Amino acid sequence: MDFVAGAIGGVCGVAVGYPLDTVKVRIQTEPKYTGIWHCIRDIYRQERVRGFYRGLSLPVCTVSLVSSVSFGSYHHCLEHICCFRYGSAEAKPAKADVTLSGCASGLVRVFLTSPTEVAKVRLQTQTQVQERQEGQPSASGPSVSSPVCPVPGPKYRGPLHCLTTVAREEGLQGLYKGSSALLLREGHSFATYFLSYAVLCEWLTPAGHSQPDVLGVLVAGGCAGVLAWAVATPMDVIKSRLQADGQGHRRYRGLLHCVVTSVREEGLRVLFRGLAVNCCRAFPVNMAVFVTYEAVLRLTRGLLT
Repeated sequence: MDFVAGAIGGVCGVAVGYPLDTVKVRIQTEPKYTGIWHCIRDIYRQERVRGFYRGLSLPVCTVSLVSSVSFGSYHHCLEHICCFRYGSAEAKPAKADVTLSGCASGLVRVFLTSPTEVAKVRLQTQTQVQERQEGQPSASGPSVSSPVCPVPGPKYRGPLHCLTTVAREEGLQGLYKGSSALLLREGHSFATYFLSYAVLCEWLTPAGHSQPDVLGVLVAGGCAGVLAWAVATPMDVIKSRLQADGQGHRRYRGLLHCVVTSVREEGLRVLFRGLAVNCCRAFPVNMAVFVTYEAVLRLTRGLLT
C-alpha cells in the first residue's frame, strides 16, 4: 500500500509545484536573473503561461513510479532494519533507522530520475540556449543585401524526442549526466526529509493519539520538504548546470570542475541560487504529497480491515 499511496501523493505534488520548479531551474542555470520575480516576469513575457510547464508531461508520466519507489523502498528498508535490530517490523524505529532508510530511498531514486531530470532541465532551459546561439547583430548593423535566414526552431520537440536525441548524440551516459551530483543531492536530502517528517509528526501528535491530525500532517510535510531542499540546493545547482551543459558549448568536465568554476566565477552564493524558490515550492508541494499519502494509507487500511 505504501507504493500506491506514494504514487498518488507524488502526482499531486508535481501538479502543485511544477511552475516554480521551472523558475528554479532557470535561476540556477542562467546568471542573468536577479531574483524570483525577475525570472517569473521574464518567462511570462517571452513564453506566457506555457513557459512554466515546459517538460511537464514526462514528470507526470514518471512521477507516480518514482514516488512509489521512494516511499515504498523507505518503508521496506525501515521494516527490514527493525526486524534485524528489534526482531519485529512493527517495532518503533530509532532516529538513526529512519535516517538510514531515508538515505537508501533517495539513492534508489537516482537510477529512475536521472534521465527524466536531464529531459526536464533541457526542455526548461532550451529557450534561453536558443537565444544565445542565435547571437547578436554585428556592430556594423545588418546588411541590406544579406539573405534572410529562418529562425531555427527548438532543438527538442518534447520529452521523448529530447531523450532520444540525447541518447543518440551523447550516448547512454548523456541520459545520466549529472547523476553524481544527483546521488549526493538525493542521499542526504531524503534522509533529512523522512527524519524531519517523523520527528515533526511526533511533536504534532495530540496526547492520547497515535498519529497527528490533518493539520499536523500538512505542517509536518511542508516543513520536511523545506528542510530537505535547504540541504539539497547546493548539489541541485550543480546537477542542473551539468545536465543543461549538453546544449551548445560544453563548459564543465565533471562535478568538481563545475563546482570550482561556478564558485570562482559567481562566488560561493552561487551554490544557493534557487534556495528561496525551492523552499517556497517545497512547502505546498510536500503538504500535498504527505496529506495525500496519509489519506490513501488510512483509506486502504480501513477497506482492508
